[in-house]
Amino acid sequence: MPGPKPLNPDDGAAARFGYELRRAREAAGLTQAQLGQRTGYHANAIGMCERAERSPRAAFAQAAEDALGLERGELAQHLPIGRRETIFKTLVPWLEIEADARELWAWAPTIVPGLLQHQDYARAILEGKPGITVDELNAGVKDRMARKKVFDRADPPLLYAVLDESILYRPIGSESVTRDQLNYLLDVAQPPAVTIQILPFSARVTAGLLGGFLIAHMSAGPAAAFVDSPVSGKVWDGEADMEVLIRRYQTCRSEALPQSLSLRKIEERLDQEWNWS
Repeated sequence: MPGPKPLNPDDGAAARFGYELRRAREAAGLTQAQLGQRTGYHANAIGMCERAERSPRAAFAQAAEDALGLERGELAQHLPIGRRETIFKTLVPWLEIEADARELWAWAPTIVPGLLQHQDYARAILEGKPGITVDELNAGVKDRMARKKVFDRADPPLLYAVLDESILYRPIGSESVTRDQLNYLLDVAQPPAVTIQILPFSARVTAGLLGGFLIAHMSAGPAAAFVDSPVSGKVWDGEADMEVLIRRYQTCRSEALPQSLSLRKIEERLDQEWNWS
């Protein structure tokens, strides 16, 4: 009988989950059928998860953790982010789109977009959510960082981010946190993988002032966008809606500084020490 299908855990979140599930099951001395009996899932379902042929949900991960005597979250942390229990519930439908994107176009008028956020910057942003608990905060930061795994796949999307100059001066958390974030932008700006452009105040562009958005261009199929709001984010894919968002993005990008001058603009901000007290 042939052995189990070899699995490279670095091939993506589903592969990592399958790899960790198989390793934990074998360490417990259980067959797929035995684990299935303990969790209430068919052995075939266990096998498909271990081979990364099925993307499991949080309920499955929790059942497997209980059956294998693991700590809560030990397997769930490896789930594709769209399958986890997350505070970003309105973002979940978008994550499947983002994972398959060929190019991502981001426009951000107020804060650094999630895919480019430093961990401490993300924490400072999420701390401002009314009523958030410590556990929700920690989970939210972890989930936001996990989104970046989209760039670890074999054919990662290209990211073109246009940021308003005001982002460089907006105090988020503290001056130290803001500076760490700006240094992080300098580190990750590596064209063609990641292109960062600053829209300067001098451009006086108003096309994007109503809010930020993220556009995904797919290898196959129409483009889609995620538009966030204080109440609920939403995925847009209607042709007319996409035309509006693409035009607004292109207007902002056409007036933005090229990347070399944008990075210099960030460096100039870092040469200044701001006192927010």
